[in-house]
Amino acid sequence: MTHFIFVTGGVVSSLGKGISAASVAALLEARGLKVTMVKMDPYINVDPGTMSPFQHGEVFVTEDGAETDLDLGYYERFLKRSKMTKLNNFTSGRVYQDVLNKERRGDYLGGTVQVIPHITDNIKARVLAAGKGFDVAIVEIGGTVGDIESLPFMESVRQLMVELGHKHSMLMHLTLLPYIKSAAELKTKPTQHSVKELLSIGIQPDILICRTEHDVDADTRRKIALFTNVRPEAVVVCKDAKTIYEIPRNFYEQDVDDLICERFGFDNLPEADLTDWDQVCEALFNPEFTVRVAMVGKYVELPDAYKSVNEALLHAGIRNRVKVQIDYIDAEQLESLDVNEALGDADAILVPGGFGERGTEGKMKAIRFARENKIPYLGICLGMQLAVIEFARNVAGLLEATSTEFNRNTKHPLIGLITEWLDERGELQQRSNESNLGGTMRLGTQTSELVEGTNIREIYGLAEISERHRHRYEMNNRYIDDLEKAGMKISGYSAVQHLVETVEISDHPWFIAVQFHPEFTSSPRDGHPLFAGFIAAAKNQFQAKA
Repeated sequence: MTHFIFVTGGVVSSLGKGISAASVAALLEARGLKVTMVKMDPYINVDPGTMSPFQHGEVFVTEDGAETDLDLGYYERFLKRSKMTKLNNFTSGRVYQDVLNKERRGDYLGGTVQVIPHITDNIKARVLAAGKGFDVAIVEIGGTVGDIESLPFMESVRQLMVELGHKHSMLMHLTLLPYIKSAAELKTKPTQHSVKELLSIGIQPDILICRTEHDVDADTRRKIALFTNVRPEAVVVCKDAKTIYEIPRNFYEQDVDDLICERFGFDNLPEADLTDWDQVCEALFNPEFTVRVAMVGKYVELPDAYKSVNEALLHAGIRNRVKVQIDYIDAEQLESLDVNEALGDADAILVPGGFGERGTEGKMKAIRFARENKIPYLGICLGMQLAVIEFARNVAGLLEATSTEFNRNTKHPLIGLITEWLDERGELQQRSNESNLGGTMRLGTQTSELVEGTNIREIYGLAEISERHRHRYEMNNRYIDDLEKAGMKISGYSAVQHLVETVEISDHPWFIAVQFHPEFTSSPRDGHPLFAGFIAAAKNQFQAKA
């Protein structure tokens, strides 16, 4: 039977519930347990797919094509043996949509549809389904205790804890210990009130994770335990760390895994081996030097919009023993700036994914600078499409080349809307310019075949790869001959429909652009070959300049 750990947050948002939950998951996995994770989001959107990155940050895509909360990216990066699926993230909107669809079909036989039991039963069923087949499922509830919108989730957790019983469920509550500088002391009252809020809805926390910038003495921990009805050893201090990848070690040193194993009756498990996490931290803290990557995008005011790309670059730095400094360049502003001044110090240039025409001229300005000055370039999704357009305009002589996303009446539609494609299950999907925006993209893991003798095939060391996609537009195959005659190599195609997946420039030291999103499969312990190769090229660029 699956054991469930429910994770809530109190006092303020952005304390790091997702990272804390993922660190606990990594610790339990290191003891040999099979662990999965679930994120329940209380907003009314069906999924985050149509939300602005400024509102929500990155949309993380799972293998089976779910558009999910960015916390699922943390879950996959911290877990080695589990991948997230559509079961691992759902919203209030998804739950209400499901219940209302059943009501319209008459599934409730004319009964009154209510939050309790209909909404809560749907939530509970989703949680249990996601945990099936695992030793432990860690379930994070989005938002902060006391939020009106999260109350149905809290009630569902209360019911589940009663139904599962003491030996198969527990609750971990993340809270804040603020430091009052004028009084020179940590304050526990916000934590006490946060737990009081939990108790008011019938939930008693079993473990408290106390976020703080300062050390917490034994007396303060005992005081917190006394006023929150939690064992003193279950008051866990989570002090600000140099890197999030230190947190599994931090929790291990405070016996968090032993607390959980004792509660769930997991006897005779091996001790957690955190050697790989220690190696990650050692490499992070001892780089040989720093390389600078210019990331040219239109959401650069909010780095969380590119969270997986940022992390993938960090992981590539670990593999290459260098620190990666990301210089965020606003693509729209770059259109009116001196490109040499803006990008002259970059050891490599990256254009990530995105949607819409705004900022595209600035991105192509950066791509041209990388191409002409032999600076390592990596383009992802839209970054590939714009690399193709820039090359077509300035090298192949197709001056009006563009995407139908920006101009439906263009003379040279290098990039166009694909109207039919096979999804990750091999099922035919269809769309048009009038289709809904939500859930209508080419999503999830797809297989690509890499052309022999190309740089990207050498980097992967494989003839066939599987990577995740999230896009509506594809390169127009009618222009392949024009581009290849001008010097751009089409180095990878989708296995089924022969769609262009990767391009590169042969007479450039390192110029690769891909239609898929390699950042979604990078991890701190294993990295990703494409990002590792990109940062290796940046390292060579830095050393050549030195």
